[in-house]
Amino acid sequence: MCFHAQQTHSEALVQERFRAKGPVTKGTYNGFAHPELTGLCASTPHQLSLLRWGLIPHWAKEDSIQQYTLNARWESMTDKPSFRQAERCLLIADGFFEWQWLDTNGRKKKKYLIGKPGGSLFAFAGLCDQWANPDTGELIRTAAIVTTQAKGIMREIHNSKMRMPVVLSESEESDWLAGSSVRPEIAFEAISI
Repeated sequence: MCFHAQQTHSEALVQERFRAKGPVTKGTYNGFAHPELTGLCASTPHQLSLLRWGLIPHWAKEDSIQQYTLNARWESMTDKPSFRQAERCLLIADGFFEWQWLDTNGRKKKKYLIGKPGGSLFAFAGLCDQWANPDTGELIRTAAIVTTQAKGIMREIHNSKMRMPVVLSESEESDWLAGSSVRPEIAFEAISI
């Protein structure tokens, strides 16, 4: 699964690469802290948005569900009530972190930073929704990263649960937002840190 990511590029570079205006976050993110990620929603493809990591469906009564919705499984995202009505989005990053188990108990682990060669920007396939806090009325945009079965180098690195985030090629980004099926095959670079 994908619970840690980073985006280290400037606002100007992100806006240029994704041909969109709007706010851009920069930093290293721990999904369990529910940080805001920079995203691009299908309904507003030229407007960058800040999306809180951990999807809260619009129908949810409280935000505690987001502990379980950092990721959406590709294989079941259209069936699960939490994700079934969500909008597609791109979540912008230049890397994500995974741990390789070095023993069968998972006590010895090796941390990797994974990204495209050269550290260039990419987009995770994502799902987003807007939730109204029932106590304050505040509208909060939230998102989940779509994951799939691990392939290639990710089978070696994420060797416990055998999952990886769906990283889209530049040519697949608009297809994903339009609701088309994609077959992501991205070459990753993994750096042990």
